[in-house]
Amino acid sequence: MSPIAHRILLCTAAAFALTAAPAAFAQGDWPTQPITVMMTFNAGSGVDVVARLIQEPVSKILGQPVIIDYKPGAAGNIASEYVSRAKPDGYTLVFGTAATHGTNAALYPKLPFDVETDFVPVTPVVTVSNVLTINPEVIKVNNLKEFVAEIKANPGKYNFASTGNGTGTHMAFAELNWRLGLDMVHVPYKGGPDAITAVLRGETCCIMNQVQTVLPHVKSGKLKLLAGSTAERIAAVPDVPPVADSGLPGTKGFDSAIWFGIFAPKGTPAPIVAKFNAAVQQALQQPQIRERLESTGNSLRLESPEQFKKTVHENRKNQAEIVKAAHIVIQ
Repeated sequence: MSPIAHRILLCTAAAFALTAAPAAFAQGDWPTQPITVMMTFNAGSGVDVVARLIQEPVSKILGQPVIIDYKPGAAGNIASEYVSRAKPDGYTLVFGTAATHGTNAALYPKLPFDVETDFVPVTPVVTVSNVLTINPEVIKVNNLKEFVAEIKANPGKYNFASTGNGTGTHMAFAELNWRLGLDMVHVPYKGGPDAITAVLRGETCCIMNQVQTVLPHVKSGKLKLLAGSTAERIAAVPDVPPVADSGLPGTKGFDSAIWFGIFAPKGTPAPIVAKFNAAVQQALQQPQIRERLESTGNSLRLESPEQFKKTVHENRKNQAEIVKAAHIVIQ
């Protein structure tokens, strides 16, 4: 090789190294600025409560503020679409659920994004248990069998609340109605606080909602728990039997737990995904965080991004089957 050619080769290699170095450095040095996590539902909702609980410890672990920004509406689709179009640099994420990244794909056939191909699953956070919760002044029953008998004796009379179309609260109740052959009217609200308020006021008789959001009202005597949505008893309310243990026809194997998790736009570098996953998993295992989550009916989800990806895929498939079998439609 001639001296001139050798010099050109060296210059070209140096130039390539200079252009490539910033990208590599950026990933290795991430994060160097605040991270925004878009919230799919409004403040005070079950998913928001969990996000707020891990916000500070994750910020400390990463050395940068984690900011929660709210874009509620359309069953979480507004925030999801926003993040699906965001720059894949690890600074804009979305806090989703089994509904936003599973059920919605079956309920909204014209979504402007694909819940699997347009996102990178970063980390699950918790599995959430729902409980059948009633206003005892509206429907005077003491257990699931009495509840079913009352509903069947009065078809179309009773309304049930949800935190929005396609949300976990909607899907759990819709599946219960389908399995038991109940005729109830679905009334969707804009998030957990509005839905719980509706039950407290007697606008609806009941809701299948997360333990952490109804427990204060149960302790005050304003609401009553009848059954849990998960196959196992819920540690926070051990005296509440699962739907599957009721002995009623169609309830065997009933397990309608949901999960909360964090997603990034497609194309987000794997090292960034891995680092955020590790930070969340570390925060979840802090004793005070674990105790707070478990005492309010949540179970930790300690999974890698690869494991979470499989969870998302299976959830999407299962939710589509329930939507079809139960003839669930958007109201």
